[in-house]
Amino acid sequence: MPAFTKSLFGQVMVALVLGIVVGVFWPDFAAAMKPFGDGFIKLIKMVIAPLVFGVVVHGIASAGDLKKVGRVGVKSIVYFEAVTTIALILGILVAYIVGPGHGMNVDTATLDSSALSSYVERTKDIHGPVDFLLGIIPSTFVGAFANGDILQVLVLAVLFGAALSLIGERARPVTHLIELTTEVLFKIIGFIVRLAPLGVFGAIAYTVGRYGVGSLQQLGTLVVLYYLTVIFFVLVVLGGILRLAGFSILKFLRYLREELMIVLGTASSDSVLPQIMKKLEHMGIKDSTVGLVIPTGYSFNLDAFSIYLTLATVFIAQATNTPLAFSDLLLILGVALLTSKGAHGIPGSAIVVLAATLSAVPVIPAIGLVLVLSVDWFMGMARALGNLIGNCVATVVIAAWEGDIDRERARAVLDGTLDEGSVDLLDEPLEA
Repeated sequence: MPAFTKSLFGQVMVALVLGIVVGVFWPDFAAAMKPFGDGFIKLIKMVIAPLVFGVVVHGIASAGDLKKVGRVGVKSIVYFEAVTTIALILGILVAYIVGPGHGMNVDTATLDSSALSSYVERTKDIHGPVDFLLGIIPSTFVGAFANGDILQVLVLAVLFGAALSLIGERARPVTHLIELTTEVLFKIIGFIVRLAPLGVFGAIAYTVGRYGVGSLQQLGTLVVLYYLTVIFFVLVVLGGILRLAGFSILKFLRYLREELMIVLGTASSDSVLPQIMKKLEHMGIKDSTVGLVIPTGYSFNLDAFSIYLTLATVFIAQATNTPLAFSDLLLILGVALLTSKGAHGIPGSAIVVLAATLSAVPVIPAIGLVLVLSVDWFMGMARALGNLIGNCVATVVIAAWEGDIDRERARAVLDGTLDEGSVDLLDEPLEA
């Protein structure tokens, strides 16, 4: 037991259980624990933008072959769009086969629309594909870092790294400085990660204390169905894709167990971005590939989020007795493909994007969004987990596709014959 509690995984598990217990028996006290969870996530986000910049710049400058970097980027986008489409279709199929909303017979006139006002207002931040593409171009170099927009930072990093690569040997001092700065940032992350159990305790205690386990009862079928669908997608769809690349999804999940538990507790994949990147590199994937695929995937490869969009949309239609034609389903699929990409950086993005999706499908009453508000946080845990796993699998698959992974090392790490434990960000230096 002492050995278990000394590991980060054990500490997070204990914090998770304590958070649930405190939330159930002392809900008022538990609701006051929210700042611990919020503070932990803010600390992580504080260093994510410069860290991503440093990792990507160093990876591109060290790679030397800019054509290779371009190939990795194109392959990433193709993979993201293909898997996201599968996730969207899966959400529709599951909703139609199981029919979680059938029998609810909700009268939309009885729903309170006041809870929707703030979310509907924020849907104006979601634009079409052209505005989205223009939006990833930062107004200023510093502005991208100030706003913490990872896609904008990624654009700057690719340009900066490409420029350093073209300059060649004369740029070596700058490349070395960025490498050292990134190493310092990893050390800072190492300090912050030690606070993960406190952050998980605060987040889960607040959730249970604020909403109560009872809030799951009314919409329990939808929540359970969503979790089962995400599990199916991870084990069968992503597991099958990873198996084609030559690796086991179960061993891969075991390797990432500490980070997955943190995400489960905080309902935020941002909280483990640096650790995940480091672990994938430790597994034998080139840092240039990790640096390009993971940050891009945070906006373009939201697998579990995509399942949520289509499943929740069809659920609302069923609950409000709204018949959907095949053309309506195609419209939902097309709209969700676009809106899921336009949510980057918008607070409460899941509900906001769902509101935007419903507003673009006029046959479904948008007021039905109220039905899923009370359980959105619980579904958010599965969304964050599924999105993170999807991006990690994408990194391995694209690295295998491009030949950027040391397969022997990766298998040794996943099998446990090579140190597969926690990658300590305080002790392990950045690899050149």
